Amino acid sequence: MNLEAFVLGCGGMMPLPNRHLTSVLLRREGELFLFDCGEGTQVSLKRLNLRWKKISVIFVSHTHADHVTGIPGLLMLSSQVDRDDPLYIIGPPRIAEYIEASRRILDMYINYEIIVQEITAPGIVYRGDGFYVRCFPLSHTKPCYGYTLEEEMRPGEFNPQKAEALNIPMGKLWGRLQKGETIEIEGGKMVQPCDVMGPPRMGRKFSYVTDSLAISEISTHVIGSDLFICEGMFAKDLTEDAHSKKHMTAEEAAEIARASSGIKKLALIHYSPRYTDYELKYLLKEARAVFPETVLCRDHEVFPIEYVD
Repeated sequence: MNLEAFVLGCGGMMPLPNRHLTSVLLRREGELFLFDCGEGTQVSLKRLNLRWKKISVIFVSHTHADHVTGIPGLLMLSSQVDRDDPLYIIGPPRIAEYIEASRRILDMYINYEIIVQEITAPGIVYRGDGFYVRCFPLSHTKPCYGYTLEEEMRPGEFNPQKAEALNIPMGKLWGRLQKGETIEIEGGKMVQPCDVMGPPRMGRKFSYVTDSLAISEISTHVIGSDLFICEGMFAKDLTEDAHSKKHMTAEEAAEIARASSGIKKLALIHYSPRYTDYELKYLLKEARAVFPETVLCRDHEVFPIEYVD
């Protein structure tokens, strides 16, 4: 089952010619999930030829303009195609007010159901087939949340040799065992999945954090992430400026990754417009000095998230 993260925008505060505002789309097989929706999101969706009408949920970190200004256009665009499934929008307090005001003032024509859910407490905010999305509070100038998408444990690997040793004929019975069913074979003997399957295997984990001070609590939530996308808005020489605006530096993002066991890759995002594309290498250098498995997010970049086993 494929799991991929598409960077639709990696900029903060204001869009630049080659840097749209922050937005990440996660594709899990045919399901699409959008994390924030900054200005320029539609352009990147078109550029990457993504089936934006299949977006199931928009997860909003907070209601600052550079994270939500792309939503009205996306809502109107979705009315130009046939859409049967509802669109969920999940975010902090006042996201419902923002969506309703946008619909009313822009006199939007909407021909599908929009379900807005405001977060009232940390925890699981969405469940799907074999996965769930959890939110946790960040420390910014207004209510802000980070998110993790975590897959449930997968069955162990099927061992054909063990099945053959038990005289289980190949075919439907093998399939039932792989689905976790107990079967009965010739002679009335019952065979359980654990008789022919290896131990359960871990699913994958994606974490998304932007616009926050580098609080220690973040580490407890992003632990074990295969891909941890985190803001690295400033270089360390602007630490004081970052803290006054309740943001973190690239180095601090790396410190969070180092403190969170099991993180496979840190991808920096939400850069200050003061840095040119060339100058982003300085942010990367500072982060890699702390956490070597760090990369830069760039607009239209794709990060495959693979199974470990």
